[in-house]
Amino acid sequence: MVIGIDDTDSREGMCTTYLCALLRDELSSFAQVISEPILVRLNPTIPYKTRGNAAVALFIEFEDKDKVIRHVTNKISSMACLDNENTNPGVVFVEERMFDAARDELSSFFKRAVKDVITIDEAKELASRLGLEFRAFKNGRGLIGALSACGAMLDLKWDHTYEYLAYREKEVWGTKRVVDDSSIFEADRQTYPDTWDTVDLVNNMIVCVPHSGDPVLYGIRGKGAASVEKAASFVVSEPVERICVYRTNQGTDMHLIPVSSISEIEEMHSYILEGEVCSEPVTIRGGHTIFTLKDAAGDIIDCAAFEPTKNFRELVRKLIPDDRVIVYGSVTENTLNIEKIKVIKLAKEYDIRNPSCPSCGKRMKSAGSEQGYRCKKCGTSSEIPEKTEIKRDVLPGFYEVPPCARRHLAKQLLRFENEELPVFHGR
Repeated sequence: MVIGIDDTDSREGMCTTYLCALLRDELSSFAQVISEPILVRLNPTIPYKTRGNAAVALFIEFEDKDKVIRHVTNKISSMACLDNENTNPGVVFVEERMFDAARDELSSFFKRAVKDVITIDEAKELASRLGLEFRAFKNGRGLIGALSACGAMLDLKWDHTYEYLAYREKEVWGTKRVVDDSSIFEADRQTYPDTWDTVDLVNNMIVCVPHSGDPVLYGIRGKGAASVEKAASFVVSEPVERICVYRTNQGTDMHLIPVSSISEIEEMHSYILEGEVCSEPVTIRGGHTIFTLKDAAGDIIDCAAFEPTKNFRELVRKLIPDDRVIVYGSVTENTLNIEKIKVIKLAKEYDIRNPSCPSCGKRMKSAGSEQGYRCKKCGTSSEIPEKTEIKRDVLPGFYEVPPCARRHLAKQLLRFENEELPVFHGR
């Protein structure tokens, strides 16, 4: 049986991944857990998500189906943040006899949930049509993620990474985490690039330790289970209640949709889009840097490097009109939130000055609007200003936001292969 679960947490506390880790350990007393559990991140633009829009799935063999279902549903009932109006858990049970019939539709549903916006009614209709056993708590929005996680577990042919999650003892939930910073940096030194986003070296920040009230103590991400386990072995911290290593779609860019024109773009979706910069980047109140991108049809969209992207904004501020770029990111409120940018071709930039007089060598003065230039002393004139090309302080290449601003699904540049342009890691 595959068990998919979603939406048991809130912004204030709990964590669906913790519930999955707990169930894995508890179910092991009367069922057999098969393979590593699945952690999938869904569409990052969904407004009613809690923190990372994650869903989870377990794969087990059992003798007593009713006992498994009863245990799982009781645990969700007792541990989910049901008092929170935005917490609407869902759990789905897919039995082995239904694997072949449900696999393709659930896999497609999973891929849609990462890229698209899916309604609760669509999820309920699919679960009912496939004859799946499920439980919907309150409005049942969690069924979307629960079905998606089942689809991911039944079809493992997707790019994946791993995350090692360490959980706190329940008595200290909501208090300040105790983790030795130097041990985190050492874990990174010992295992990068097989692990990533543990620290942000440029901004001197710990990235893998959250600040919310949930049970997670820290999470190490990397290319394999052995890599993340090795990194975790260097971490010195408060006591750990339990750990769980997940197979995940984090760091895969699974959410991005390649498009050829701005007219194809919809709100609450994520895209890869090529175009030309058509405005000088401006930094607005709050520290956000924004420029306008134009496609081949002349349509435009604002692209933003928001304040949390820190030093990445310095690169964006160096762009000028006619630079050709490819932007990667999510669209909300008609603005594309940049996760990565590929600078393909740089426009030439010039220092434009009044021309020199060929007779006396002094700079000519403007003769008036659209009337060229004139030397008052010699009477000479010119229609053409003096242009000197300026060496740009930016290179063509592939750039990313720093680890402290990285979205769960955003693919790290170190995972890209065979890039023709230089790659500038945001590390």
